[in-house]
Amino acid sequence: MSFFTSRVVSIKTQKEIETLREGGIRHAFILSELAKITVAGVSTQDLEDLARKLIEEEGDKAAFLNYTPRGAKRAYPAALCVSVNNEIVHGIPNEKPHILQEGDVVSLDLGIVHNKLITDSAITVGVGKLKPEDRKLIEHCKEALFLGIKAAKGGGHVGDIGFAIESFARPLGYGICGGLAGHGVGYKVHEDPFVPNEGRKGGGEKLVPGMVIAIEPMLTLGSDRIVLAGDGYTYKTSDGSNAAHFEHTIAITEGDPIILTK
Repeated sequence: MSFFTSRVVSIKTQKEIETLREGGIRHAFILSELAKITVAGVSTQDLEDLARKLIEEEGDKAAFLNYTPRGAKRAYPAALCVSVNNEIVHGIPNEKPHILQEGDVVSLDLGIVHNKLITDSAITVGVGKLKPEDRKLIEHCKEALFLGIKAAKGGGHVGDIGFAIESFARPLGYGICGGLAGHGVGYKVHEDPFVPNEGRKGGGEKLVPGMVIAIEPMLTLGSDRIVLAGDGYTYKTSDGSNAAHFEHTIAITEGDPIILTK
């Protein structure tokens, strides 16, 4: 999830990072199970129902359900964000359920609370046979995520992450959704620092061991411009082009980061 509300960078203890890793393993399992049923004929309500069931079975809680980001007029009404085709992020699955169709591009974005600590992760899944450009969009967005993660080294800066993502995505012709970005996470759904998908090396907040952040590139086949739907949550591409979204929660170390949601 890409809203941003906090103003204080927090450093997690080693024990807290271990707890986040426990939750992250559960988190990855739930997303993999959701991906399996992301097929033609399934509704977004079905995805929401399975997400809640799997979260509750492990004794965890849905981090997004009833969460109200700063500036929002109401609480988010679901556990899962399901964004289809030109919807970039925060699609609401259970208010006007959508029946998935062959060729749809579907983002599944989930936050869970495990032992009071929060992880945030997203994947994009293609329904059946995709257009070649949509298949490449998904592949390249996932690759952009891992390039951003690779750049997130202790002693570096947040700008290194955005630079890595932007330097990969722009030459391939993808739009990068301005204003939607990654963020700190752990004690709250959204914490400092703001982690844009564009940037310059050495710019922005310093990356300090113990920081926990969610990196989440969102790429489009068209414009960078975004519009907010009438539901107050769903962001869409302004030109109707398809979008993809991938996200991992990571812990910053002295060396390579630890991916907590895999």
